[in-house]
Formats: sequence, structure tokens, C-alpha cells
Amino acid sequence: MNTFNNKAIFLDRDGVINVEKNYVHLVEDFEFIEGIFELCALVQRLNFRIVIITNQAGIGRGYYTIDDFDRLTKWMLAQFRARGIRIEKVYYCPYHPSAGVGKYRKNSSDRKPNPGMILKAKREFDLDLSKSILVGDKDSDLEAGRTAGVMWNLKLCLGGDVPDRDALMFTNLSDIAEWIKHSFGADGR
Repeated sequence: MNTFNNKAIFLDRDGVINVEKNYVHLVEDFEFIEGIFELCALVQRLNFRIVIITNQAGIGRGYYTIDDFDRLTKWMLAQFRARGIRIEKVYYCPYHPSAGVGKYRKNSSDRKPNPGMILKAKREFDLDLSKSILVGDKDSDLEAGRTAGVMWNLKLCLGGDVPDRDALMFTNLSDIAEWIKHSFGADGR
């Protein structure tokens, strides 16, 4: 078992771990993005904790339930475990400020671009965000990372996303893995 220090990689789910589709909540609709397991294995070897942070407005909109989300999450985590990858925790935000239904209609500090999920992980795992990385596919992911104080905020642009001039941008997860190897080296400094 690796001895983790206090740095983490924060991964958005939809668009980074799995292909972005309309409110993925069923196993049969979940498609891993090429290179995600290799990226996670690399950062684990470099002693990063792996944390998933995901807005799940589909819960708030009534498209699926927390139980649906939990079932899919358990299945997803089992796929990582089967490859020897430990995901420290999955943080999710079911709220939406305007489209949420009932108790889910609120502006939560956890909903990206707010940094709440990252700050919860920081407290729970005593993380040093100045040594941490965030990988997201939306500007709201990057804004959450920047606001929280995450040092490296990387944007995965699989489609025709508008470039973020302040972001380190990549077109695939393999290039992100190469950047991490180059930036952190085999010693995991």
C-alpha cells in the first residue's frame, strides 16, 4: 500500500472519468474515458490521493435519485479497485439554484464553481492544495479549483470547448499523464 502524503488530484466525473452524456445515472450508459485508469494509476504511484468532485444536478432536477447515484458510484469505484486504484472519496452536489426541485433548489457552496467540495476534502484529509491538481472539463471546475487554492488546474478539452486562457489545456488524458510525469517525476516530489 502506498503511503500518501497530503497532496491530491481532484477529478470531475462527467467529462473526465466518463463520457459526458445527459445525466448519466445507469451503469449501461457509463463509458470510461480512454486513459482514466492509467492516469489514476500514475498519480497513485506518485502518492497523490484521488478525490472525485461532481455536480449531480440530475438528482436535484428529479431525473434520478441519490440511490441511483450511489449504485452507479459503487459500480464505478469497483472498476477502479479491480485495477488496484484507490479513490479516496467521491463528493457530490445534488443541488441546483434555479432548476432544483423542492429541497434541492438552492445555491450550495458545494456546487461548482463554488469550492465547497474541495474544501471539505482539504479538511477531511488534511490536504495541501498548493501541492494538488484538479482536472475538469468545464470552466466551473477550474474556477472551483482556483478559488479553493488548488495549484494546478488542468482542463480536458475533448470536444470543441472554448479555450480558457488561464488554464493548462489538454485534448486527452494521456497528455495530462505525460504532463504530470514531467512535472512531478518518478520520485513524486
